[in-house]
Amino acid sequence: QVQLVESGGGSVQAGGSLRLSCTASAYIVCMGWFRQAPGKEREEVAIIVTGSYDTYVTDSVKGRFNISLDNYKKTAYLQMDSLKPEDTAVYYCAAESDVRCLVQIRQKTPPQPRDYHIWGQGTQVTVSS
Repeated sequence: QVQLVESGGGSVQAGGSLRLSCTASAYIVCMGWFRQAPGKEREEVAIIVTGSYDTYVTDSVKGRFNISLDNYKKTAYLQMDSLKPEDTAVYYCAAESDVRCLVQIRQKTPPQPRDYHIWGQGTQVTVSS
């Protein structure tokens, strides 16, 4: 069974930067991050397809967050710049082995948490104003 190990996160002031990383124990088709703020539903942030490097980045973080991949290390990175207080949440790395995730990304369909079956432990990101 594939496992994900996350690192990064922490606390930063508004306008600052943080980088998250997520390493998979085996090959997967898609990987990236969702986030969940207190009292809110889990939402997509950014996903990358490991074979083609296609990406999906949600509108609220476009231009501020960048997802990248080191395929040799099976590690994805989420560089978060110009952070805002509304980015405060627990960020969960997620991965999927079913190729349907690739189709979803190429069709620019927003990824849903129910479509991802491999999850990391989550890491807290707190942005203060």
